[in-house]
Amino acid sequence: MKKYISLTNLSLPLRRGSWRESLGLLLLLFLLLPPCVQAEDVVYLTTEQFKARVFDYTKEREWKYKGDKPCVIDFYTTWCGPCKRLAPIMEELSQTYCDQVLFYKVDTERERELAYAFQIQSIPQVLYIPVEGKPILLKGLYPKESIVQIIEEQLIKRPTPALPTEGGSKRGPTPALPTEGGSK
Repeated sequence: MKKYISLTNLSLPLRRGSWRESLGLLLLLFLLLPPCVQAEDVVYLTTEQFKARVFDYTKEREWKYKGDKPCVIDFYTTWCGPCKRLAPIMEELSQTYCDQVLFYKVDTERERELAYAFQIQSIPQVLYIPVEGKPILLKGLYPKESIVQIIEEQLIKRPTPALPTEGGSKRGPTPALPTEGGSK
């Protein structure tokens, strides 16, 4: 009699006494899973990781993003109320856009050099980085719908569908995006 372990839509047969073989199959399966299933929801970045993955501001004068996918970086602290309200939104969006956008968090109290480099003086602040072009740094807590709109229109370059609102306009208010001179 065979027993099965169900892992989403995949079942692995288990035979009595073959736990090593089953473990090997599970490890192989884990390595073959798409990155968004394997990876953490949001990756916590140190200053050194930021320099390696995003931009090395100590060596470069002109902005040049190192990644091959756009990313969103949440600058936060553990004691900040609005930061705590933003965290589950970012985690949910990291799952929604797992194949298209990378999501990072930077603790500004631990990574003071990085916070200083981006002149982070109030939190939360979120840095939206397209693959090409200048990043957009927004201060404060925005509603999920506004964050989705920024991701769709600025990072993925896909227009968001028009949503009906009570006032009769087809779209809600668009968050004010800084001009090229205002982004860091």
